[in-house]
Amino acid sequence: MLTWLQLLDLKLSELAHAGDGWGAVSKRADASRELVDVEMVGALAKTQKSDSAVSATQRLERLGRNYQYLHTECGLIRSTLNSLASELATPQRRVMEAVREAETLGYRLSDAGTVEFPAALDTVTGQEVAGGTATGSPGIDVLGMHIPLPRYGGASDEAGVNPHRARAQELADRIAYAVAEAREIDDRFDQAMGKLKAPPGLTVDDATWTDAAKDASAVRDLAGNYLRSQIPTDKDPAERKQWWLSLPQEKREEYLTVYPDVIGNLDGIPATVRDEANRENLQLLIGKLAGQHDERSQSQLDGLLEIDRKLRDEGKKPPMFLLGVGDEGNGRAIVSYGNPDTSQNVSAYVPGLETGLDKDFARNDLKRARDTALDAASEDRSSTTASIVWLGYDAPQLTGTDDIGANFDVAQTADAEAGAPAYDSFMKGLTVTNENSDPHLTAIGHSYGSRLVGAAAVEPGGIPGVDDIILVGSPGVGVNKAADLGVSGDHVFVGAAAHDPVTWAPSGKQVIGGVLGSVLGGPGGAVIGGGLADPHGNWFGKDPASEAFGATRFAVDDGPLPFSDGTPTPAHSNYFDPERDPVSATNIARIVSGHSDKITTEHHR
Repeated sequence: MLTWLQLLDLKLSELAHAGDGWGAVSKRADASRELVDVEMVGALAKTQKSDSAVSATQRLERLGRNYQYLHTECGLIRSTLNSLASELATPQRRVMEAVREAETLGYRLSDAGTVEFPAALDTVTGQEVAGGTATGSPGIDVLGMHIPLPRYGGASDEAGVNPHRARAQELADRIAYAVAEAREIDDRFDQAMGKLKAPPGLTVDDATWTDAAKDASAVRDLAGNYLRSQIPTDKDPAERKQWWLSLPQEKREEYLTVYPDVIGNLDGIPATVRDEANRENLQLLIGKLAGQHDERSQSQLDGLLEIDRKLRDEGKKPPMFLLGVGDEGNGRAIVSYGNPDTSQNVSAYVPGLETGLDKDFARNDLKRARDTALDAASEDRSSTTASIVWLGYDAPQLTGTDDIGANFDVAQTADAEAGAPAYDSFMKGLTVTNENSDPHLTAIGHSYGSRLVGAAAVEPGGIPGVDDIILVGSPGVGVNKAADLGVSGDHVFVGAAAHDPVTWAPSGKQVIGGVLGSVLGGPGGAVIGGGLADPHGNWFGKDPASEAFGATRFAVDDGPLPFSDGTPTPAHSNYFDPERDPVSATNIARIVSGHSDKITTEHHR
């Protein structure tokens, strides 16, 4: 067992040096992964079309995953060693201080940690009292923490007591406490290090990443005080950016390994860093969810696997940046097509009702963002564009039952209002990290997502940095005037398809009035009751497509009639699609690229 002499002589710098060595291996593995994934797989896919090329690509992709796993595990070992050195520094300092005091007082320490004190004159009788030996007590253990229990407060006035006795006992207790604390730290890290090992073989599959996810969780628990407490999660995005830039490269690498989930979702951190962290966390989440078999976990796993597939398609243009990912609630995912830090034009689209982290989101909503990025680039080839899909909140979900009361809950504002601060924080982060002097930012809300954009706009300070707001398929945004969204009415743009029933959603007053009229006067009375309501009212306030709202209504295709394809709202999903609704998609792209003066408009309702 660890002794006070070993603790005193421990070279913590050697632990840190060993950690640096593992860090170097981790870095080399990551460089090798990038070489395989980008240069080898990418080049092969572009130049070779054959069965053998497909087989070679699969083998190279497996090699890339092996390198990524090696990068992760070696990085975890590096952080574990650094954290061990950091934690052992405290008990080592306590022993050093106690030893120095004992030497100053002329006390002698035994190998066992006892403190021998010399003879002295009794302070009461003046008679010489023999010296002795004080044996320390480590105190008590409370929830894994050693608490010292000093038994002497100073020299005793009792006759026949050596005045050195109390001080010697205090020093012995301090040494015993420090050794007990160091042993607990050593045992804890020994158990964790024993788990940081790869299974036999060269196959890195879901089970391997499930194990890696457990390893990362264990290291996070160990390194809690060493790393987590320093992350400025409660600070402004600008302060977070400065914190990150102030860190040495070695510390940044450590954070990316141990806390990719935190760094990757921290507004104010540069996009390339968030992307790196989230790609790391993506594999850990895939491993975690692969080990869980409930319906929610498997649905999120399907979404993550589809996002992972898209990220690995390095030939895709524009490039993808994973700016956020998580499994909390209905799942989180923020994906940008184009670098939002270097692009002059940046848009952030919020999806709506029934959206969650699943395969449909990864296929459909990511496609909407990509289509917008490509169309915006074609509208203005002289500037760069980044188009983002932001699933940073829990969108309301239908219950899948005939329970009208339960499904009525989705038409409430709570989810939008809960997600609004997160959206504002994200947009603030974009303004902080963007390298252009005056970037053009567009907030886009589709369906219920437009209600969230409306809630974000009326938060104190509004949506940070936003120049234009686009609302498509909107059931209302919670305000009655476009100017209430924090920008002038000519910078609020609305797309509402004639055959999209969501944009015709009646207000609560209209529903109540219609029912009341029916009760009072039969079918004819519904008109009377309905007349009590605003004719331009939507479910969440004034109809954004109405003249009374004061926004610019841009032209869109009428869209297919409800149930024409077997679904109730086929026209509701076409606004971003350059094939199904090229008029709408082009208008959105022109607004996003800063050319709203070129859009085609249509009359208000």
